[in-house]
Amino acid sequence: MSGSIGRRGFMAGAAAGTAGAFTLPGVSFAAGRSTAVVRGTLPPGSPDHVYLPVEVGRGVREIRVAYAYERPAVPPGTRGNALDIGVFDERGFRGWSGGARSEFFLRADDATPGYLPGPVRAGTWHIVLAPYTVAPGGLPYTVTVTLAYGPSAPSPVPVYPPGRARGRGRAWYRGDCHLHSVHSDGGRTPAEIAAAARAAGLDFINSSEHNTHAAHAAWDGLWGDDLLILVGEEVTTRNGHFLAVGTDPGTFVDWRYRAGDGRFARQAREVRRAGGLVVPAHPHATCVGCGWRFGYGEADAVEVWNGPYTPEDEMALADWDSALAGGRGWVPAIGGSDAHRVPQAVGEPQTVVLADDLTREAILAGLRAGRSYVAESSAVSLTFSATGGRGARAGIGERLPVPADAPVTVRLEVTGAPGCAARFVTDRGALHTVALPASGTGTVEWRTTASYAAYVRAEVRRPATVPGLPGALAAFTNPVFLGT
Repeated sequence: MSGSIGRRGFMAGAAAGTAGAFTLPGVSFAAGRSTAVVRGTLPPGSPDHVYLPVEVGRGVREIRVAYAYERPAVPPGTRGNALDIGVFDERGFRGWSGGARSEFFLRADDATPGYLPGPVRAGTWHIVLAPYTVAPGGLPYTVTVTLAYGPSAPSPVPVYPPGRARGRGRAWYRGDCHLHSVHSDGGRTPAEIAAAARAAGLDFINSSEHNTHAAHAAWDGLWGDDLLILVGEEVTTRNGHFLAVGTDPGTFVDWRYRAGDGRFARQAREVRRAGGLVVPAHPHATCVGCGWRFGYGEADAVEVWNGPYTPEDEMALADWDSALAGGRGWVPAIGGSDAHRVPQAVGEPQTVVLADDLTREAILAGLRAGRSYVAESSAVSLTFSATGGRGARAGIGERLPVPADAPVTVRLEVTGAPGCAARFVTDRGALHTVALPASGTGTVEWRTTASYAAYVRAEVRRPATVPGLPGALAAFTNPVFLGT
């Protein structure tokens, strides 16, 4: 069976409710047949999502899909072929593996990681082919669909993580909101992530698989009094990625749109209605489709530091600080490891948030308010505040209401940062830098006024490796705002 797309064959709308899609001729199974093979070629300029309808009859116990595509050599600087895959059943989303797997299966009692177990109901299913990049000569592909018939086993009842751990009351809690397991393109199991989180000194984590919520029910028995597990998704569009952090378990967040489609704001509202936060991820990443193009008007926070500190993070930090200094609206900054597999470290970096307790609601409230700082590991701890006359005091993410010319003392206490320097950054730039003691533990104070600094934030940096450029961050804080 052929499933090619001609250059004149593009069409809008249709399958599974997405714009800019193309629907191939459908696959049906003759009596006595259980396997169908579809071959075709996607040309350069193909739609983001190509739908292959599959007619599933009654009595099907399992559906299995395998796919392959050609990856010819291309000249340097030219994009080669990359093709993602997923599936929707007759009612909605059933799974996504992107380019991480060459085959998957679904049945009532089990499914490939990244896919949702459940009944294989009769109706029109849609296999989604998503050409990420297409070589100049096109992308030839083969899709094989196999149906197995017979009685189905009962579907498991999903068990989701609770929204509360024991906690320490109002305290600083360490977490990692950006992690991947075998349920998308990661190499760790959820059990291995939970163990790594505990070893990294984390109090909470957020499950954030690419374009699937299949891992929400994969954490049974892995939480505890010492570890709060939030669930969400890394929504991976072609115009950037964002983290849906701490959504209601079982929430699906759609990714099938670009910035010009006008759908992002609606999806962001859906995330918030599901109790979660919208957090653009690695906004200056240079991978194809990773750069953030949706703006920050719908963001609850932004991931400024992603994994080990790199020039991309420096760009994200500078862009975030420029928006802060320019008065274009404050979006709190967080960090996340984006760890996929060993040796990538869970909790490098980690966001440390002041929350009323170790609960989903309290952690998300602290992140939303910007009562947080980001540290490269649990070895680094900060205390940062500003005080004014008559004992007024404000901490990270808060405002110190003082007259414009009243003296303000900013104080930073650091532990666990040997060989580093501390500096204070305002809307006028970095104004005060002091080397920390060799032990990495010390206190730095600076005096200013609200008329001179609309806000102050702190950075702890390692020595510069390139003259004239700042050293890598060991930690940084969200700002304290000054003035009425």
